[in-house]
Amino acid sequence: MVLEVAILIVIAGEEKNFETDFKLAGKYISSIEGYIGHTLKRCLEQQNKYILLVDWQTLESHTIGFLQSPQYPEWKNLLHHYYDPFPSVEHYNTILEMKK
Repeated sequence: MVLEVAILIVIAGEEKNFETDFKLAGKYISSIEGYIGHTLKRCLEQQNKYILLVDWQTLESHTIGFLQSPQYPEWKNLLHHYYDPFPSVEHYNTILEMKK
């Protein structure tokens, strides 16, 4: 499994609209083969800052399966105009996980 991590800075004052559109956009990403699940979290200290965590089966599930899919332009049209600056996206493999 691969974890996609994106820090999203939303234009101040657009948080509610972003959250509404993000819920709608979920149908596009969740339809992709290799998608496992995603979480959107809002920062407590900076109200217009979010972190997006997406679990993919493989890196290619995201970089090819989603980004080159017909669903991606729909996702992009719903969400990309909210970001300033445009988010950086990184991918991670789990090395150690501990839970109580």
